[in-house]
Parts: sequence; C-alpha cells; structure tokens
Amino acid sequence: MFTIPRLEIAEQRYKWWALGVTIIGGFMSILDTSIVNIAIPKMMAVFSVDTDQAQWILTAYMLTMGVIQPATGYFCDVYGTRRMYLFSLAVFTIGSVLCGIAWSNDSMIVFRVIQAIGGGLIIPVTMSIVYYVFTPQERNMAMGIWGISAMVAPAVGPTLSGYLVEYWDWRLIFTINLPIGVIGYVMAALILKETPVSRSQKLDAGGLITSALGLFCLLLALSEGTDEGWTSAYIMGLFYVAITSLILFVVIELNHDNPILDLSLFKNWNFSLSIMITFIGTIGLFGGIFLVPLFMENMRGYTAMQTGILMFPSALTAGLMMPIAAKLADKFGAKPVILSGITLLGVGSLPFRFIDMDTSYTTILFVMVVRGLGLGLFMMPVTVLGMNTVPMEKISRASSLNNAIRQISGSLGIAILTTVINNRQVFHLAQLSEAFHVASRTANQFISEGQKLFSHAGSVPSLAHLKALVLTSNVVSQQSFVFAFDDAFLVLALICFVGVIPSVLLKPAKKEPGRAQHVMLE
Repeated sequence: MFTIPRLEIAEQRYKWWALGVTIIGGFMSILDTSIVNIAIPKMMAVFSVDTDQAQWILTAYMLTMGVIQPATGYFCDVYGTRRMYLFSLAVFTIGSVLCGIAWSNDSMIVFRVIQAIGGGLIIPVTMSIVYYVFTPQERNMAMGIWGISAMVAPAVGPTLSGYLVEYWDWRLIFTINLPIGVIGYVMAALILKETPVSRSQKLDAGGLITSALGLFCLLLALSEGTDEGWTSAYIMGLFYVAITSLILFVVIELNHDNPILDLSLFKNWNFSLSIMITFIGTIGLFGGIFLVPLFMENMRGYTAMQTGILMFPSALTAGLMMPIAAKLADKFGAKPVILSGITLLGVGSLPFRFIDMDTSYTTILFVMVVRGLGLGLFMMPVTVLGMNTVPMEKISRASSLNNAIRQISGSLGIAILTTVINNRQVFHLAQLSEAFHVASRTANQFISEGQKLFSHAGSVPSLAHLKALVLTSNVVSQQSFVFAFDDAFLVLALICFVGVIPSVLLKPAKKEPGRAQHVMLE
C-alpha cells in the first residue's frame, strides 16, 4: 500500500504547521454550510424540482453534521486525530466532487450526506488537534488564529457562491474543493503526528443510536417547524421522539463506563458556563447571519453578492479580532474579555431594533462591524477557558460536545427568529390594517396622492384608484414586515445580553494539575 512519509519537523515549529494544515479543512467545512444557499434556485431549475424538494439539499447536510459530531470524540480516541482528520478530509473532498457531478435532486441529497459526514468530523477533530499540540499558555493565540476561518468562512460563502453562480458555473461551488482538498490531504499526511490511541475502548452503541436519533429529530423539527407549523402532528411527533431519545441517551451515558459523550464534564463549573455562553453566542452569530441578509435581500432588494459584500467587513473584523482577543486574554485574563465581547455583541445587535427601509448602508455596516468586534472578542477565549479545565484524556469528547451544542444552538436560533418574524408580522399587519383602513383620514390621503400619481402617469381614474389601493396594501404589508424584523432583532439582542449572566459567573483561569496539559505525539 502506498503511504506518504511524514516530515521531520522540530516540535516548536510543528505545532504551527499543524495549525495551518487544520485551518484548510476547517475553512472548507464551514464554508460549505453557507456557500450552497445562493445556488439553490439554480439547482431547482436544473433538477426541475420545487422549493420543498430542493431545501433537502441544505437540510440533509445540516442533519448529518449534527448526527455525526457526537461520535467524533470516540473515533479520535480509538483511531487517533491524524487518521480521523485524513479520513474526514478525504470523505469531504470526495463528497464535494460527487456533488459537482450530481445529475438529480436525489443524487445531490445523497452526495451532500457523504460530504457532511466528512464536514461534521472535521471541526471537532481540528479543535482536538489544536488542544493536543499547544500548551495551555499558547491555546488562546492558537485558537484565535484557528477561529479566523470560523468567522470569515460563513460570510465569504454567499459572496463567493453568488460570483460563481452568476459569472461561472454553479457546480464550481463543489468542485473547487477538489484541488484544495487534495493539497490539504497531502500536507496533513506529511506533517501531522498521531495522538495516543486506546483501541480497547468499546463503542457505546446505545448512546450513539439514541443521540443520533434524538439530534436528528430535534434538528429536523427545528428546521421544518416554521413551514409545517409548530403544533402540527408531524412536528410534535418529531419533538416527542427527540425528547424521549435524548432522555434515554442521558440515562445510558450516566451509567456507561465509556460514554460516547461524557456528560460528567458538566460537573466542571467553567466548562458548563463556557458551553452556555457558546450556546448563546452561536445564536447571536447565526441569528445575525440569518436576519441581516434576509432583510437586505427580501426588503431592500439587494442581490446575494451585494449582501455578501455588506457582511464581509464584520466577518473580517471578527476574524482579525480573535488573535487580539487572545493577547488580551493572556494579559488580563479570559473573563473580562469574554464579558466585554458578549456585551458588545448585544450592544451591536440592539440598533437593528430600529432598522427600516431608509436606514443607510453606512449605518448598517458600522453596526455589523460592532457585532464583529464582540464576536471576535469572546468566541475563542470562552472555548479555551472551558476546555483548559478538561482532563487531556477527555479533550476529544469535550470538543465533540462543544461542536454538537453549536450545531443545535445555530438551528434553534434560526427557528426562534423565523417564528418571531412570522408571528409578529401577522400581529403588526392586523394593527396597521386597523389604523390604516380605507375610512381613515391618513389612508384616504395616501390613496388620493397615489391616485394622482398614477393619473399623471396616464392611467384612467378607475385604474388609477385601483392601483393606489394596491400600493397602499403593499406599503402596509411591507411596513408590517419591517416591524417584524425589528422585533426579531430585539429578541436577538436580548438573547445576547442573557450571555452576560454566565460570563459574570465564570471563575478566573488557573493552572490545575493533570488538566489539559501538552502531550507528546508520535
């Protein structure tokens, strides 16, 4: 069998080479969570399917990632992080190529599942590698650099996708991963060293099955709830199966010698609080990525590419802020940096409460950059603070748990905000209709002005009046949506401010014997 020989690299330089290699896979995986969205209309036309069928191209990827991530820690412990990274990158690359040659919607969904198996493994595996090769004193900076890709990739996705779809070929959003994946695989095979393995560990089959079933049903319910109705039999059935499965999962894990997800980690004060902050912060991250493009494209008429350009400075700010946050955390401690970041994220979300059709581009850009500053300040320091208190032999399990929580929180955040928009739009439409009915003075003035406008444009009086009525109805409907978005942004800001509470309760980092120290690699 052909094997790629490993390079001999000095220990002090090796860790930085390992970091660079893992960033390649991490960036590709995160990028593909957002790059496909823009191409969905094109795929619908090519595959001759409707929105409900095409939506599974996105849903299948999200569900598969959520299901596979809890098992990553076990696979890393049994087979080693190097083998798992090479395997995940290879599967992701092969899945990307298959997606690029998909001939139907069904084949695309199957190939997206293959791609997601690799993509779901990559992020927790790369996080584990970083924790293995860097000492506790260096992890803030290492994770700050690693986190640049995590912040920039979601914003780059829509812009890159829009460019490729508009000027090149939509299939390039997948096949572009082939040369990058091959280069990344060869580099990883040459550079990465294997971590200690424990082949004697038995697979927690009960925990794996119940976690997979529970997370699958939960994520599917959160994804489909808005369209199907939260009280529909289908969604309620999914929630019932999810809750039952996850309760069984907890029972199994607490009574298993080698659980797939070690729930005893929640006994660790800082780790538990860091998970809570990560949960809230991820809602803040994906909530902004979801709401701002939706408002700019649906309400303001921006193209996907224009929106991507608007989003990019904030993502770049967050990415560049991460190494700075690492230095600040090393100098002043992680707690004040985390507290400042989560507060700034809430402050940066609050002005969107007053966004409307006349809000300037510059104002939106400035507020987005403030959000980016907040995200860049706290996202990585809170992860490092929590993970540094975890015993080294449980690092892979902690990384899997951390990423599973991120997956759930992102889906939950989008589900909450979508429901807020839908419900509040109906509420505001009813309010505006009551205040702006045809018998009201304001409505009559507006209709009269509209009728004059259409009459001057050449319409006969009866047609001008009809057009004025339609215009009035459209304005009322549009304004109700604007108010609904304002309410959703307020909810998002309040959720972010809730993150201040666990941030205040964090204990300052301290060195603990036997906790997440540096290990020697083969």
